[in-house]
Amino acid sequence: MGMLVNLAGMSIALYVMVTGAAWLGQRYLMYVPNATRVAPAAAGLAGVQEQILATPDGARLIAWRAAARPGRPTILYLHGNAGNLAGRADRFERYQRLGFGLMMLSWRSYSGSTGQPTEAHNVADAILAFDMLVTSGVPASDIVVYGESLGSGVAIQLAGVRPVAALVLDAPYTSIVDVAILSYPYLPVRPLLLDRYESDRHIKEVTAPVLILHGERDAVIPVKMGRALYELVRAPKKIALFPEGGHVDLDSYGAVEVVTQWIAEVLGKKPDGAAQSSDVGQAPER
Repeated sequence: MGMLVNLAGMSIALYVMVTGAAWLGQRYLMYVPNATRVAPAAAGLAGVQEQILATPDGARLIAWRAAARPGRPTILYLHGNAGNLAGRADRFERYQRLGFGLMMLSWRSYSGSTGQPTEAHNVADAILAFDMLVTSGVPASDIVVYGESLGSGVAIQLAGVRPVAALVLDAPYTSIVDVAILSYPYLPVRPLLLDRYESDRHIKEVTAPVLILHGERDAVIPVKMGRALYELVRAPKKIALFPEGGHVDLDSYGAVEVVTQWIAEVLGKKPDGAAQSSDVGQAPER
């Protein structure tokens, strides 16, 4: 009996230690930055400039920017968790080729940006980037915010406080809490998580048109979260599901064409070289 009590005590102590370590190091588990700073030209992008955004608290953020062709909208791109800007150069180039203006913002500690990422920092930095675009002469009515994975939660919060023209959510989640529960079912993540990104709560504040993209084979953020978030959208909305799509490969199944056609529909601005509606049929939509 004494041995069982000792084992139980040791198990409890070990669980408390593991939980404490996870709580203390949660942001190191949540954010997976690649700090490598790559110039746009070195990533194969022509006509793209690197800009540095200074934040009020002293961080310096790396961003890539390309001007829109006359009459074309600009995409403010908020990237996902892993990698850096260079790893998204192909996507940047595809939208640039279609005539979109682009600003791709790097989170703190990614791609040469300084500081440490947190939910509060990421949201504030996205707002700063949006306001900088407006100050530089891009009307808010021409800014489409594109949130990829982790960035989808930031994009939703940005769209809730700024008059964005439209909102694209690529592999979005209901909340990071829900994602963490799937990854760490043995830990009490719900009461302990600091950066929660509660998209299911913030999405109700969005009034701009919303497009949700999700791969049905996404093993990182399950498609059921994209579906659940779609049901909560109160603004004009569309969802495109890709039966063969995973977490980061939706462009291979027609996502760029879907986004391009949808922007043309909601903004009435068709980018150069955009696919006609007959070209967009890779994904069932609602």
